[in-house]
Amino acid sequence: MTTAGLPESLISTLPGEHYTDPEIFRLEQENIFETMWFCAARSSDLGKPGAFKTVDVGRESILLTRARDNSVRAFYNVCRHRGAKLCTQESGEVRRSFQCPYHAWTYDFEGKLTAAPNLTKMPDIDRKEYGLAPVSVREWLGYVWVCLAENPPSFEESVIQDVVDRLGDANAIVGYDVENLEVGKRIVYDVKANWKLIIENFMECYHCATIHPELTEVLPEFADGFAAQYYVGHGAEFGGDVEGFTVDGSEGLDRIPGVSEDQDRRYYAITVRPQVFINLVPDHVIFHRMYPVAADRTIVECDWLYLPHVVESGKDVSRSVELFDRVNRQDFDACERCQPAMSSRLYAKGGVLVPSEHHIGEFHDWVQSRIGR
Repeated sequence: MTTAGLPESLISTLPGEHYTDPEIFRLEQENIFETMWFCAARSSDLGKPGAFKTVDVGRESILLTRARDNSVRAFYNVCRHRGAKLCTQESGEVRRSFQCPYHAWTYDFEGKLTAAPNLTKMPDIDRKEYGLAPVSVREWLGYVWVCLAENPPSFEESVIQDVVDRLGDANAIVGYDVENLEVGKRIVYDVKANWKLIIENFMECYHCATIHPELTEVLPEFADGFAAQYYVGHGAEFGGDVEGFTVDGSEGLDRIPGVSEDQDRRYYAITVRPQVFINLVPDHVIFHRMYPVAADRTIVECDWLYLPHVVESGKDVSRSVELFDRVNRQDFDACERCQPAMSSRLYAKGGVLVPSEHHIGEFHDWVQSRIGR
């Protein structure tokens, strides 16, 4: 990142075109979202064999399902015959197989071609070779991650390493038992802003005192402008009179048993590249997944995860949901306010980052290294 002509306190951001140019967005799809591990869905969304979900990863539609052996499978959502989209619904359940609505080519949950009109008259067709094209898949933290790359990067050295880089130790997230928590609330946001603006916003707290009054009441140190992510292993401490991570600071829900004493009454935020935010507090976990749609539009799906008995008993989770729902809406409003100015001639060479935002410069360098410009 060039800093020529700037005071030592400031460094440059990405140029404005990185937030508006369809060609740059295409390069990001090709070299980031289609080559890295992408968090696609909550595992519980695929509750039993035949349950399915379709997700756009980069420029591809991906079909997720659970096979008869209860493993999660991922395939390109493309019929091998003439290329029709196999599943047009976002989610659903099939009893025995997936059938193309165009010519009725039919595939089992493992992707094998099991039937097609006149298939018995074509004995030379290998039913596995002409089955659905598989995508690498991994379950972690109760989520399904996919990678479209022919040779996927190490999951441990990419996804898990981002957690290590933030918390200092991979085991620091284990006690939250994210895999076995249940979704108490899910909110989907349609944000009219570039995905990088959303990540940059999440990574810094220079804006917190200005637009997050509820959050800074619960986490007073955020009013000083340094986000928890600025420090390795640091969790922002609750205010002295705050009882829980709720919109009014009132008592939260049952503490997750594995949360250690030194993690209690603290908030940890983690960015997992390219499109996941994980927020850890003693009684719940807030898990964001971003789905970049266009250079100026991003769908964000946010799960609030609680202990199973909290969800099953119908306990009121609204005060904890409301806190971060307000934070999200405040953040996304700010991102949408920035997006139009990205095409301004004034922002052609970008803006600047102050010292508490310098770690965002590293994110910009990473993006440029991935797309080659």
